[in-house]
Amino acid sequence: MADVPADLQAAVDAVLPDARRDLDGLVRIPSIWADPAHREDTRRSADAVATLARQAGAASVQVLAAEGGAPAVVAHWPAPEGQPTVMLYAHHDVQPTGGDDLWTSAPFEPTERDGRLYGRGAADDKAGVMTHLATLRAYDGRPPVGVTLFVEGEEESGSPTLSALLAEHHAELAADVIVIADAGNPAVDVPALTTSLRGLTNIVVEVSMLERAVHSGVFGGPAGDALTALCRLLATLHDDKGSVAVPGLVRGSSDVPGMSEEQFRGDAGVLDGVDLLGTGTIEERIAQQPAIAVLGIDAPAVEGAANILVHRARAMISVRLAPGDSTESAFAAVREHLARQAPWGVGLEVSLHASGEPFALSPTGSVYDLAREALSTAFGAETVEMGMGGTIPFIAEFARTFPGATVLVTGVGDPASRWHGIDESLHLGMFRRCVLAETLLLRSLAR
Repeated sequence: MADVPADLQAAVDAVLPDARRDLDGLVRIPSIWADPAHREDTRRSADAVATLARQAGAASVQVLAAEGGAPAVVAHWPAPEGQPTVMLYAHHDVQPTGGDDLWTSAPFEPTERDGRLYGRGAADDKAGVMTHLATLRAYDGRPPVGVTLFVEGEEESGSPTLSALLAEHHAELAADVIVIADAGNPAVDVPALTTSLRGLTNIVVEVSMLERAVHSGVFGGPAGDALTALCRLLATLHDDKGSVAVPGLVRGSSDVPGMSEEQFRGDAGVLDGVDLLGTGTIEERIAQQPAIAVLGIDAPAVEGAANILVHRARAMISVRLAPGDSTESAFAAVREHLARQAPWGVGLEVSLHASGEPFALSPTGSVYDLAREALSTAFGAETVEMGMGGTIPFIAEFARTFPGATVLVTGVGDPASRWHGIDESLHLGMFRRCVLAETLLLRSLAR
């Protein structure tokens, strides 16, 4: 692999201190669009990104939103004569904290420990935002290709108004290459191009058994409770090995070398003695096979629970779909399975809550070759291609809306980043390598 050009390396190192300062500033804004209490914070976050884009030399900057949607930032650096336009995508909204008191340090107070920056959004995806802005700063606001910076504000809510936003501003967002900095790398020193993502179908399951809650002693025995029935029904979603037991869901395979079970256990925090679920390689189980989890149950709390038979209970289940499946067919398969397995003649309602399509691409062509070279040069290691178990619904949307564009999915996280979890963090050495790789890519894309 080639050496990093000295001028680009110096330019990146010169902008990193300010990029880190501005990343800290973005992390301090609790832009949880999914929580109505933080809608104004999300707007403040968009305004902060817009200001940073102006400071990075953008010729135009807009804060846009579809009706009912979150604020997104669109900024332009016009293409020099004859050069392509590259869209740089990231999102500035973040997940809820999961409980501030569970964090080692306050989730919205960026804190550095052992070479990692801790804070909600430090990796997902405000690091992606600052990777793009640091790249543009390294070129002093004059990149060698045209750049459209698109920073979305509702990705963590499933991008519900993205289709409307793309339709309304299609011409402003059109690009030859789309770089999405919202995935991960298998290690802090190993770069990756993400070539597939699982889809997502969140489903609400409601079970009813009685007209009303009744005394568990007087009526218990002949009369059952809905919570027990719901638990029995949810248990049918997996077999004894923990594999998904719903017929009709697509299952894929992979020959990509994945992590070891030992590494996965450590990264996921699996307790000693607890079995891993399913069969196949770790790579297949997290990227090419379906997975089902119970996200939440509406039920009386243990504290203060009464001696009654619960008449109605419901749960939210998350179904991750293998590439090649579709949300429509997967929802139908799960609904049919639940109807067949419902115990004791219970009343059953199954409804779709949210969804995002799986995505897969074939990483061939000159743009992918240039991306591999840029990543390998910046990281000093060969670029790998990997599937990702998470879901990024807008990628399929971009591919449909801009069919002529080449889509590159790159990463600013690693397995220890704990995206969506407690103590989310960014490896700062990897952040530098990501900025360097994107800077190299823009230069190599210039014709």
